[in-house]
Amino acid sequence: MYMFIIMLIILIVSVYRRYYPVNWIPCVSKINNSKDNNIIVLDIRDYTETSKNPVSSSLNIPYAYLKRFYKEIPNRPIHVIASDELERNLGLRFLLHRGFHVTSYYLTECPCDENDQKEVS
Repeated sequence: MYMFIIMLIILIVSVYRRYYPVNWIPCVSKINNSKDNNIIVLDIRDYTETSKNPVSSSLNIPYAYLKRFYKEIPNRPIHVIASDELERNLGLRFLLHRGFHVTSYYLTECPCDENDQKEVS
Protein backbone atom coordinates (compact mmCIF):
# COMPACT_ATOMS: atom_id res chain seq x y z
CA MET A 1 0.00 0.00 0.00
CA TYR A 2 2.80 2.43 0.89
CA MET A 3 4.54 1.70 -2.39
CA PHE A 4 1.37 2.57 -4.30
CA ILE A 5 1.06 5.92 -2.49
CA ILE A 6 4.71 6.77 -3.12
CA MET A 7 4.41 5.94 -6.82
CA LEU A 8 1.21 7.98 -7.08
CA ILE A 9 2.92 11.00 -5.49
CA ILE A 10 5.88 10.68 -7.88
CA LEU A 11 3.49 10.49 -10.83
CA ILE A 12 1.56 13.58 -9.69
CA VAL A 13 4.74 15.61 -9.17
CA SER A 14 6.16 14.67 -12.58
CA VAL A 15 2.88 15.50 -14.37
CA TYR A 16 2.71 18.83 -12.50
CA ARG A 17 6.27 19.83 -13.47
CA ARG A 18 5.81 18.85 -17.08
CA TYR A 19 2.33 20.09 -17.95
CA TYR A 20 1.16 22.68 -15.40
CA PRO A 21 2.01 26.14 -16.79
CA VAL A 22 4.15 28.74 -15.06
CA ASN A 23 1.41 31.39 -14.96
CA TRP A 24 3.20 34.33 -13.35
CA ILE A 25 5.63 34.85 -16.24
CA PRO A 26 4.05 36.77 -19.15
CA CYS A 27 4.07 35.79 -22.81
CA VAL A 28 5.73 38.56 -24.82
CA SER A 29 5.54 38.85 -28.58
CA LYS A 30 8.14 41.61 -29.04
CA ILE A 31 11.12 42.51 -26.94
CA ASN A 32 12.84 45.87 -27.22
CA ASN A 33 16.41 45.05 -26.26
CA SER A 34 18.07 48.46 -26.11
CA LYS A 35 21.42 49.25 -24.50
CA ASP A 36 19.72 50.37 -21.28
CA ASN A 37 17.67 47.19 -21.10
CA ASN A 38 20.14 44.33 -20.66
CA ILE A 39 17.77 41.39 -21.08
CA ILE A 40 19.34 38.11 -22.21
CA VAL A 41 17.35 36.37 -24.97
CA LEU A 42 17.75 32.65 -24.28
CA ASP A 43 16.64 30.30 -27.05
CA ILE A 44 15.98 26.83 -25.60
CA ARG A 45 14.68 25.32 -28.83
CA ASP A 46 16.46 22.38 -30.46
CA TYR A 47 19.35 23.24 -32.80
CA THR A 48 17.39 22.12 -35.88
CA GLU A 49 14.53 24.50 -35.08
CA THR A 50 16.94 27.32 -34.24
CA SER A 51 18.68 26.95 -37.61
CA LYS A 52 15.34 27.14 -39.50
CA ASN A 53 14.15 30.26 -37.69
CA PRO A 54 17.13 31.98 -36.02
CA VAL A 55 16.75 34.82 -33.53
CA SER A 56 19.47 37.44 -33.80
CA SER A 57 21.61 38.17 -30.74
CA SER A 58 20.22 35.28 -28.72
CA LEU A 59 22.03 32.75 -26.58
CA ASN A 60 21.20 29.28 -27.94
CA ILE A 61 21.18 26.53 -25.34
CA PRO A 62 18.62 23.79 -26.12
CA TYR A 63 16.64 22.51 -23.15
CA ALA A 64 18.41 19.15 -23.38
CA TYR A 65 21.74 20.93 -22.70
CA LEU A 66 20.56 23.40 -20.04
CA LYS A 67 21.62 21.18 -17.16
CA ARG A 68 25.15 21.03 -18.54
CA PHE A 69 25.56 24.65 -19.71
CA TYR A 70 23.35 26.79 -17.45
CA LYS A 71 26.44 28.31 -15.83
CA GLU A 72 27.23 30.07 -19.12
CA ILE A 73 24.05 32.16 -18.84
CA PRO A 74 24.83 35.66 -17.50
CA ASN A 75 23.12 36.70 -14.29
CA ARG A 76 20.72 39.21 -15.88
CA PRO A 77 16.98 39.19 -16.63
CA ILE A 78 16.09 36.50 -19.17
CA HIS A 79 13.55 36.31 -22.01
CA VAL A 80 13.06 32.65 -23.02
CA ILE A 81 12.17 31.48 -26.52
CA ALA A 82 10.71 27.95 -26.65
CA SER A 83 9.04 25.93 -29.37
CA ASP A 84 6.05 24.60 -27.44
CA GLU A 85 4.36 24.65 -24.04
CA LEU A 86 6.10 21.53 -22.74
CA GLU A 87 9.55 22.92 -23.50
CA ARG A 88 8.53 26.25 -21.95
CA ASN A 89 7.29 24.65 -18.72
CA LEU A 90 10.38 22.50 -18.26
CA GLY A 91 12.81 25.28 -19.21
CA LEU A 92 11.22 27.97 -17.05
CA ARG A 93 11.01 25.69 -14.01
CA PHE A 94 14.66 24.68 -14.44
CA LEU A 95 15.86 28.28 -14.74
CA LEU A 96 13.74 29.49 -11.82
CA HIS A 97 14.96 26.62 -9.67
CA ARG A 98 18.57 27.64 -10.44
CA GLY A 99 17.85 31.22 -9.31
CA PHE A 100 17.59 33.02 -12.66
CA HIS A 101 15.25 35.99 -13.07
CA VAL A 102 13.00 35.08 -16.01
CA THR A 103 10.97 38.12 -17.09
CA SER A 104 9.09 36.74 -20.10
CA TYR A 105 8.86 34.01 -22.72
CA TYR A 106 7.72 33.48 -26.32
CA LEU A 107 6.47 30.31 -28.03
CA THR A 108 7.26 29.87 -31.73
CA GLU A 109 4.70 27.14 -32.44
CA CYS A 110 1.92 28.59 -30.33
CA PRO A 111 2.06 32.40 -30.35
CA CYS A 112 0.81 34.47 -27.45
CA ASP A 113 -2.92 35.08 -27.21
CA GLU A 114 -3.91 38.68 -27.88
CA ASN A 115 -5.03 39.02 -24.26
CA ASP A 116 -1.71 37.74 -22.94
CA GLN A 117 0.58 39.72 -25.27
CA LYS A 118 2.76 42.38 -23.75
CA GLU A 119 5.76 44.32 -24.95
CA VAL A 120 8.82 44.52 -22.78
CA SER A 121 10.99 47.56 -23.28
